[in-house]
Amino acid sequence: MTESTNKLYFGDNLNILRENVADESVDLIYLDPPFNSNATYNVLFRERSGEDSAAQITAFEDTWKWSMESEYAYQDVITDGPEKLGDLLQSMRGFLGQNDMMAYLTMMAQRMAELHRVLKPTGSVYLHCDSTASHYLKLMLDAVFDQRNFRNEIIWRRTTSHSDAKGLGRVHDTILLYNKSAEFTWNEIFHELDPDYVKNYYRYTDPDGRIFMSGDLSGAGPGPVRNFGDRGLIPPPDGRHWMYGDDGILKLLQEDRIYWTRNGVPRLKVYLDENQGYPAQDVWTDVQPLRSWHEERLGYDTQKPEALLERIIAASSNEGDLVLDPFCGCGTAIAVAERLKRRWIGIDITHLAISLMKSRLRDTFNSNLSDYDVVGVPQDVESARALAVESEHDGRYQFEYWALGLVEARPANRGRRGADSGIDGYINFFDDNSGKAKRIIVQVKSGQVRRDMIATLKGDMARENAEIGLFITLNAPTRPMIQEATSAGIYTPEHYPDHRYPRVQILTIEDLLSGTQAEYPRFAPDATFARAPRRRQSSSSQRLMD
Repeated sequence: MTESTNKLYFGDNLNILRENVADESVDLIYLDPPFNSNATYNVLFRERSGEDSAAQITAFEDTWKWSMESEYAYQDVITDGPEKLGDLLQSMRGFLGQNDMMAYLTMMAQRMAELHRVLKPTGSVYLHCDSTASHYLKLMLDAVFDQRNFRNEIIWRRTTSHSDAKGLGRVHDTILLYNKSAEFTWNEIFHELDPDYVKNYYRYTDPDGRIFMSGDLSGAGPGPVRNFGDRGLIPPPDGRHWMYGDDGILKLLQEDRIYWTRNGVPRLKVYLDENQGYPAQDVWTDVQPLRSWHEERLGYDTQKPEALLERIIAASSNEGDLVLDPFCGCGTAIAVAERLKRRWIGIDITHLAISLMKSRLRDTFNSNLSDYDVVGVPQDVESARALAVESEHDGRYQFEYWALGLVEARPANRGRRGADSGIDGYINFFDDNSGKAKRIIVQVKSGQVRRDMIATLKGDMARENAEIGLFITLNAPTRPMIQEATSAGIYTPEHYPDHRYPRVQILTIEDLLSGTQAEYPRFAPDATFARAPRRRQSSSSQRLMD
């Protein structure tokens, strides 16, 4: 079996970058690193002891904590990282102290050094952040990528106006663009002309119907008279010069590209059908944020609109180039890279994100999806057992998210810790034309299992009015458990009486890894995850519509 270039990695992106991504192999990097920007500043900058638990990075919880892990990371950068980056990090620690902000910057410093290593000399990196840490991150990018390779500080209006009781409303994100060298890939992006601008300036029409505006033929600085054919020698306006020599003006006359005003002043015909639009600037107000009703919305808190990533990927890469997103979340960057015929690598540290990305790619591209490999997820029972007992990065929850992903179930708590309600996830499905989804509730267990757990699941089904209950277990079920499940009876869809499904089903991890799936009506697409809109692969567009 041939290994695919496209990769979806589960795990810590630092280790994955170091172990799996080759030097100077990536054409474009986009990263939107998580950070708890909603925390108050007095918490972010409060001194922390080194005894706190290591930073936990889970879906929707992006807080970093100063810990012994942070201390080791700091020493790693100082001793083995780029010299300028180490000097900067020491200065930052002297200024900030040991707090959450410093922990975040230390972890980011390690990753920036690796991103510089894997980026091609012609490559670009876009770092997406907000005002909480953008000024510190820019200094770090200067140290790693060289301040001379800074290109733009892009301002994206990410939300509409809103009030802030203690200041101005914060409505924008910052995207820092750096290149690795002075020679880099760049495809200029154009906006469509504003309709009012076209109406006001493109007021003239040739006999053949082509619409044009009159443009200036002169430039700043004095110059000589030029020969305008039958009109003779004409001097330029005072203090200016004609932008074309005699030969150039003759060619314009032959092509009927000169418009004469009533006063006999020559002007250049600028045709509307030749105008690509106006070049994109560094303030982006035309890329709309995702609303709750938008078809792209997948329910992932930090999801970015595809139009934003399309602009970035189209500008700084070409078809066949390799795009890397080391914090890929719900996978907007990789979905757009796939659509624009780029190769891609996505990395995330939560199984919830990996499951969401797989569903998004499948829903979006269907049979047109390019081959890709999922790396780092358990492939057998022993590796599943290791995930279940892993303490680092919240192992118990990660096992739960991974197991739910095997049956394409949505986590009941959306990745947030809390009291166990007895329900870990759910699957929605349709088996009639009412438009109302039916529900399967899912319980995941990685430890010892007993009969009373099935009885509890049956009670939860009654409380939640669920048609089917699914019990996923790492260990083999006992005979009393199987008997308890059998006693729940059969679910028969009203409109499909020939189809029968056990109301309570027990599946082991071994069953799922061998291909066994839950039994439930699949007459219509399930509604568990918000479905990504169908897309076709397309060439890069150098003009993005407003």
